[in-house]
Amino acid sequence: MPVNTLVRVRRRGALLAAAALLGSAGAATGPASAAPAAAGGAQAAPRPPHSDCSVAYRIEQKLDGGTTWRMCWRYDTGHGLILDRITYQPKGERRPIPVLNSAKLAQIHVPYDDGNAEYDDLTGAGFGWGLQNLAPAECPGGTVTKVRVPEMGTVDGLCTTTRARGHAYRLAGDEGTKVWQAQGKDLLVYTVNKVAWYEYITEWRFSSDGTVSANVGATGSLAPDDYNAADGRGWPIGKGARDYATSHAHNVFWRLDFGLDGGNTNRVEQYDSKVTAPTGDGSPTVKTTRTPVTKELAGDARTMRWWRVVSARGKNRDGHARSYEIVPGPSSRHEGRPFTKHDIYFTQNRACEQFASDNVLDCGRNAPTSVDKWVNGENLTNPIVWVNIGFHHIARDEDQQPMPVHWQGFQLAARDVTSMNPLTPADLAEQNGHHDHGS
Repeated sequence: MPVNTLVRVRRRGALLAAAALLGSAGAATGPASAAPAAAGGAQAAPRPPHSDCSVAYRIEQKLDGGTTWRMCWRYDTGHGLILDRITYQPKGERRPIPVLNSAKLAQIHVPYDDGNAEYDDLTGAGFGWGLQNLAPAECPGGTVTKVRVPEMGTVDGLCTTTRARGHAYRLAGDEGTKVWQAQGKDLLVYTVNKVAWYEYITEWRFSSDGTVSANVGATGSLAPDDYNAADGRGWPIGKGARDYATSHAHNVFWRLDFGLDGGNTNRVEQYDSKVTAPTGDGSPTVKTTRTPVTKELAGDARTMRWWRVVSARGKNRDGHARSYEIVPGPSSRHEGRPFTKHDIYFTQNRACEQFASDNVLDCGRNAPTSVDKWVNGENLTNPIVWVNIGFHHIARDEDQQPMPVHWQGFQLAARDVTSMNPLTPADLAEQNGHHDHGS
């Protein structure tokens, strides 16, 4: 299969990645200087008590409704953008609530359908060195911060801004005389990294209701040397049926280190609901069961199944343990490798286990190098969450030229972090545990 240009570019990236990652586990780098904040964008702020990063590495944004998100950022030639010490402070909370110790990409695995090419873009194709310069127009209303990238120099590579997301809520009173509604804004933090012909947008969104959204958008171009999938596995691109783009997958992994309420000994729980058919004139019934996840787990998404990470230290004002629910987005699970056969992994935290596949860090002699092998029965006391979202890319005419962004990702939904919707209007604040028919 003549994907020569693609192979050459990725091989060059692989040499860079191997040299630096094996030597230094990826260089953590930051801005050449603190960039001034533009109107409406996230900006440097006085040092919060939970944070130990310098001003240049700090992001803080107060959103509509009074919610403030705080975090530290760094850039690593292995993972790209890394966010650390992420806290959430909704209106009415006296201090920030720690949510995540760190959040980052853990691999972009790209196998081609014909079996002739397969890449680990983070560790084997120079993802971290492909950080792109962002023009101010790509970060509307926000700030573009300079990032030092080893061997590449300084790049205007990090955007922090806010973006409208539509309704945060809407509630009409029963009498029809009053409507409560609010339009929400998110804090948006992102970078763009180029690998061969693809450009990956690594995006993190933080919403005023406590939701965290992680997405990777793939754009750029189809590989021009790749239009020859004569084995019937590709899709015709261009006039007639002469040029075929080879189909392939993008298996994106994220690594999440939760630190709810400042603790590392979080609990993991799995919930499954079963629907029972109606009997007689009755209605169907649904029973939901909770299963504590006490040992490492390779999990598979199913209808009416979900997981949450639960704080072992903090409760909301109703006395309920704070937690975050993991909400995977649409995914095409790839069955070709053991590490891509599951949707989520929970492993005991080990500093050397950083990449979901092709883990280049030293975990000891003969240590396995992919996340599936790290699920080996250890007790889960300090869990790391690995989320795998797959996209099977069967190209189309509209993918050229340039390629529209196709997104894959997941959300972390606040579950019992606050006792009510943190955006609740003042005149509804007494309706906790009951309501007055919507009014």
